[in-house]
Amino acid sequence: MTQGAFRAAVARAFWRTSGWRLQREVAPVTGPRVLLGAPHTSNFDFVLMLGIAWDARMRIHWLGKRELFRGIAGPIMRGLGGIPVDRANASGIVDAVVERARTTERFLLVVTPEGTRSGRGWRSGFYRIARGAGLPVTLGFADGSTRTAGLGPTIELTGDVVADMDRIRAFYADKSGVRPELRTEPRLSDEPGLARQLAE
Repeated sequence: MTQGAFRAAVARAFWRTSGWRLQREVAPVTGPRVLLGAPHTSNFDFVLMLGIAWDARMRIHWLGKRELFRGIAGPIMRGLGGIPVDRANASGIVDAVVERARTTERFLLVVTPEGTRSGRGWRSGFYRIARGAGLPVTLGFADGSTRTAGLGPTIELTGDVVADMDRIRAFYADKSGVRPELRTEPRLSDEPGLARQLAE
């Protein structure tokens, strides 16, 4: 059995026994893209993300603080698609990921824009990466109110930050996350500033 087939079998078993229902893409996208994981309200989101990706046989990448990759956890996290990052160098992260996306075939990057669930608004890294690498964005979700998780529509970002975020806000308006009390409104913490920057 190949690794992809094994992971798909694990995912099927997870969705049968977890009490959660998987919503697959209506029209699956096969090319490189950024996958949003939102609302990000629980560490269980990581398990749901793997279940979604493995069911679709996606080879995903995701960003994690470098502390997660220390010791014996390092090879495991990298094997699951993790890319260690130094959060003290945020601009460097975006540049490095954009370069990697441009040089990696079928690059699939999962981003949780709410970061560490601080309640301070969404981080704009996903937007900068998608625009910088010319990648579409697929809206992944977890909705505790319906016990449903999966992949929604894939959109092309236009560079009109407010209009793009309005579309994203509309999709996530009825998605509660695993822990609804920790849900953050889909609004970039620097939305006005990013809009001005891209307009220049």
